[in-house]
Amino acid sequence: MIAIRCTLYARKKMETILIIEDDATMLRGLKDNFEFRGYRVLTAADGEEGLDTALSCKPDLIVLDIMLPKINGYEVCRLIRGEGLEMPIIMLTAKGEESDIVLGLNLGADDYVTKPFSIKELLARTEAFLRRSKQADENIYEFADYSLDIPGRKLTRAGSEVKLSPKEFKLLELFLKRCGRALTRDEILNAVWGYDCYVGPRSIDRFVTTLRNKIEPDPHNPTFIHTIREIGYKFEPPEKSG
Repeated sequence: MIAIRCTLYARKKMETILIIEDDATMLRGLKDNFEFRGYRVLTAADGEEGLDTALSCKPDLIVLDIMLPKINGYEVCRLIRGEGLEMPIIMLTAKGEESDIVLGLNLGADDYVTKPFSIKELLARTEAFLRRSKQADENIYEFADYSLDIPGRKLTRAGSEVKLSPKEFKLLELFLKRCGRALTRDEILNAVWGYDCYVGPRSIDRFVTTLRNKIEPDPHNPTFIHTIREIGYKFEPPEKSG
């Protein structure tokens, strides 16, 4: 049994990042960069240690390599989600193949970065996820000049209501609650239509198109709902400046 120690900080709460990576050089580089940004960093060099640390310390975000000794990243992700933990998980993969990415997303990962990657990109994604995680319990979501009122079942733009069908509303609600996460078509299908309803990929694509026509400034050059080839969609509005 691996003993895990979680140091508690009594003063200012620091957001905690767990990095699970077996390449010592990369692990050190990631740790240094995250600590430089002011995060508290936990590390693990194999899947077993990483899983124990995640379950014991419950970090705010996990950076998880796929190819790990003892327990691979897919299984680590599955077991973490099986324990009901909802912190964002960003998977690192050297393969970059759609099938591997889809598997990770279906097991509960929130996003992926393909090696080699830009550390600035990884840090930016991390910061965006942590900002959104703080708003996870809110019932009103805002983006650009839109506001989605979940209890009121209403979307407004600059104070004027935008009419949505029940399925369009549910689709937009899903996108906003999973903002920044790459969603597979299967995830969208199960969340919006349910497991017992058969809807083909083209039907999902048509609903995304109609939603884009209602909220995008230019539906042919989307600002909010981005297509991820061979996988699905990601809702990610531009960050506000200033």
